Amino acid sequence: MHKGRRIFPPALSPAPLPLIQNRPCYSLLSTLSGHAWAVLTVAFSPDGQILATGSDDNTIKFWEVNTGQLICTLVGHSWSVVAVAFTADGETLLSASCDKTVKLWRVSTAEEIVTLSGHIDSVSAVAVSKVTQLIASGSRDKTIKLWQLVE
Repeated sequence: MHKGRRIFPPALSPAPLPLIQNRPCYSLLSTLSGHAWAVLTVAFSPDGQILATGSDDNTIKFWEVNTGQLICTLVGHSWSVVAVAFTADGETLLSASCDKTVKLWRVSTAEEIVTLSGHIDSVSAVAVSKVTQLIASGSRDKTIKLWQLVE
């Protein structure tokens, strides 16, 4: 205080300072509707052309990103699909479910390739290595399982 007045250094001035923000601006392109229950997971294919979604309705849906059109619905899990991931080549989709399984799906035909069983509770996460093609699945059973493709 100086003789009853407040003195502010320029950096602490109460006057508003212009804020320069370099944030990207996003606009809504489309809204995709088709699941009967909540959507729990989404993943883009490596080429960005397909969006895979997993839901509480036990299904996975493939959507064409450019048009927002539904390509197909994958049915095979008996409980909620909580995680999806594409392989690096985009040819296979992995899905994790509360039914305690991980499923692999052929993207081009929407066919189930294999079911991986071994968890004793809901599978909550799935990932695939881009280099080794190992699959990792995480579960509410407090374990992570590593799976290797055997030919």
